[in-house]
Amino acid sequence: MQLSPSVPDTISIPALRAALSGRVITPDDPEYDTARAVFVGGVDRHPALIVRVANATDVAHVIGVARETGLELAVRCGGHSNGAFGVVDSAIVIDLRDLQALDIDVDGRTAWAGGGLTAGAYTTAVGAHGLATGFGDTGSVGLGGITTGGGIGYLVRKFGLTIDDLLAVELVTADGEVLDVDADHHPDLFWAIRGGGGNFGVVTRFKYRLHDVPGIVGGMLLLPATPDTIAGFIAAAEAAPEELSTIANVMPAPPMPFIPADQHGKLSIMALLCYAGDAEAGQRAIAPFRALATPIGDMVRPMTYPEIYPPDSDDYHPIAAVRTMFVDRVDRDLAETILERLGAATGDMAVAQLRVLGGAMARVPVEATAFAHRKSRIMANLAVLYHDPGDKAKHEAWAGTFADAIRQGDHGAYVNFLAVEGDERIRAAYPGPTWDRLADIKRRYDPTNLFRLNQNIPPAPAAS
Repeated sequence: MQLSPSVPDTISIPALRAALSGRVITPDDPEYDTARAVFVGGVDRHPALIVRVANATDVAHVIGVARETGLELAVRCGGHSNGAFGVVDSAIVIDLRDLQALDIDVDGRTAWAGGGLTAGAYTTAVGAHGLATGFGDTGSVGLGGITTGGGIGYLVRKFGLTIDDLLAVELVTADGEVLDVDADHHPDLFWAIRGGGGNFGVVTRFKYRLHDVPGIVGGMLLLPATPDTIAGFIAAAEAAPEELSTIANVMPAPPMPFIPADQHGKLSIMALLCYAGDAEAGQRAIAPFRALATPIGDMVRPMTYPEIYPPDSDDYHPIAAVRTMFVDRVDRDLAETILERLGAATGDMAVAQLRVLGGAMARVPVEATAFAHRKSRIMANLAVLYHDPGDKAKHEAWAGTFADAIRQGDHGAYVNFLAVEGDERIRAAYPGPTWDRLADIKRRYDPTNLFRLNQNIPPAPAAS
């Protein structure tokens, strides 16, 4: 059991508190254990101090403290990163959760959002006006992480990635400068933060485009998992109109009240569907999925867009071995492999998640942003959940073998779903010229790699 660290003598907590508008939390404070908790389970890290900043000026000051003391600097928003980068032993944590301001311009179809908002809170607020910006599939995810990594969610085929609706940001650099960044101001930095993660600064505010989404047809459809239904589901998703985005989770059916008891634990397709458009057209678009097999459960219905995000549980902190990848096709043979691997899972529960991409996301030129996988056809995310951290090696081996078994010609990776998997996998997220350009921008804005507690892109060597 690790003892909580003490605050280094080089930092005066009274002086720091006097200089900031936000809150400084030390290991002696009653809220310290709550503040250092993250979504990922099995993480018990003890930062030297946590600063819940109130504005960009606070962020700049804390960055200065990190530079002066040499302490590592972590940045936390929603705390969902698979690498748990938002909390690190003996580090300073900039906690953005109190940056909750939201300024909605209904007529102009834009919104300025604080970097500490969650996707669910933002979506609920703008949804009251029949508007939406696409994020991921989990409401408690922070805007900072999901946006800077790309953003693949329920509206990806209709409106593209989250970064395709990002118009501007307020960002604090490694030298403490507060910049307004958009296509006309610091365009190189604006390119980099749209997919390059947290490598280039701390975003304190985001300006998003809003779309009219007065209603959707969406929800969960549970089907039996067979080679034919899995391959058929993917074929139907590829043939569907762009208004429909789908997520197919091939997994054991959970013991939910609406699922018959004799189906609990049997491999199923727990599909999440979102048709952003007319309700009658949405029902027609979803009909081919219902026709694949007699549904075990059908919760798909007309609803408002914010309803697609179910309530989150504060007590859910899964420990998982995960792999993210892209595949070109899911045919019957690949579906059989998926079922075989899931049947041999080593943990408490395993899932293969399949997301058909394309649509608006694919029409943006690859070189337009730092997200390099516009042409990828299907994203596959593999995970096994377990409870004993001592069994990590066994479960990581299962996940790695599973990934190898279904890998095809697309060797890319989605940075938002990467865990701590090594430099090669980070390079897979940023292949070829994308990596080179990011490393050059990193050298200009963060030459000492202050922002390195992330899926890190080291600065390129200085030009001779």
